Amino acid sequence: MNDPMRKPAPMEHPTLDLIRERWSPWAFADTPVPIALLASLLEAARWAPSSMNEQPWRFVIGDKERSPDVHSVLAEAMAPGNRKWAPSAPLLVLVCADTVFRASGATNRFALHDAGQATAFLQLQAVAMGLRVHPMGGYDAAKVRSGIGIPDDHEPCALLAIGFPGHPGQLDDETVRAKEINPSRARKSLRDTVFGFWGVPAPLDP
Repeated sequence: MNDPMRKPAPMEHPTLDLIRERWSPWAFADTPVPIALLASLLEAARWAPSSMNEQPWRFVIGDKERSPDVHSVLAEAMAPGNRKWAPSAPLLVLVCADTVFRASGATNRFALHDAGQATAFLQLQAVAMGLRVHPMGGYDAAKVRSGIGIPDDHEPCALLAIGFPGHPGQLDDETVRAKEINPSRARKSLRDTVFGFWGVPAPLDP
């Protein structure tokens, strides 16, 4: 299935094509995501690195076709802006982190970092298979915690909308549609984020 709007990132240095092609769309086709593809996404996430190999990530799957009740709980917890477009995605996935090292009972302060790594692996696998993922922080964590039954020692991290690419014309909200068709993409310079001593840009010139 062809993406109607590619937005390859304007890289300053060579990277993998999967990274260049990854972006977070707002328009998703209503085509269901086959179980085999969903399993591949989760398998990619399973092999992310983690502190002490704890693998603290947990994924709650809201499949519009196979688990509509879970999909509905996640959709209803979204911030109003996200509710304008994200519920159309056939998959809504809540990423959570187990915040306790199970062997020792100590707090796992790396849990959110490691759940983020697993999510990144999932997103790159999605690009490789022609799927798109849009991560969101705009949702009510208390609503998903109570609606899904998440225990207190697990922290909701991000909500993912996943599906095949849609078309900008399906987006009713004009502001959202304008963001979808805007081809520009921007990132901070490496000088702003990569340091030797803090605040001093690390030398990256050959």
